[in-house]
Amino acid sequence: MTTATTPISIWTGQGLHAVGLVFLLAIVWAIWTYLGEPFPAGFWIAVSFPIVHQVFVWVAWRLELLSSATSNAIGFRGYVACFFLLFGGRFLSLFALAWMDRDSLQLQALPRIVVTGILAVLGVYAMYSVMRFFGMARAAGADHFDTRYRNMPLVKEGIFRFTSNGMYVYAFLLFWAVAVGFNSSAALTVAAYSHAYIWVHFYATEKPDMDFLYSST
Repeated sequence: MTTATTPISIWTGQGLHAVGLVFLLAIVWAIWTYLGEPFPAGFWIAVSFPIVHQVFVWVAWRLELLSSATSNAIGFRGYVACFFLLFGGRFLSLFALAWMDRDSLQLQALPRIVVTGILAVLGVYAMYSVMRFFGMARAAGADHFDTRYRNMPLVKEGIFRFTSNGMYVYAFLLFWAVAVGFNSSAALTVAAYSHAYIWVHFYATEKPDMDFLYSST
């Protein structure tokens, strides 16, 4: 399979990205206000990490496809390091918010434990499947940097037996598990926003990139 010869624009799909992000932030702000504006710094830092992460990925991917500028500037290893530092920041900032805001959701112990367990098991299995069968470099977008990844077959093992996008469908349930586990309404709001926003990234950035990378000439 060959790739298309016309480079994708850096702005392709970003109108959708902007509209989706503004819409989600409006909902998040309304819920945060309804909750009594808990922990402003911690809350909005947790909201900001997904934005920084996904904007970084968009710019890095598109610059790489257009001119290999990301490779030339920081290399693939530098890109991967930034990718996972920002992804870790998403998780740590949510964890900190959940700790600060713990018990605000007022769920009873038994349903909280059961729901947290289900979410955690699904999320951990998805992450295991990504690491074991898919590969973390590939999950970070290695096919934008190395053409060998574009010829790899679809993964059908682990969580990928049930969905082609186990990372976005199931791995993000770990964020929900943290919020429910700490019984935090503020963290639950951020977890829902983060999960919704990754799908904005998929349709605004990743899907156009995949259509370009895997289209036949």
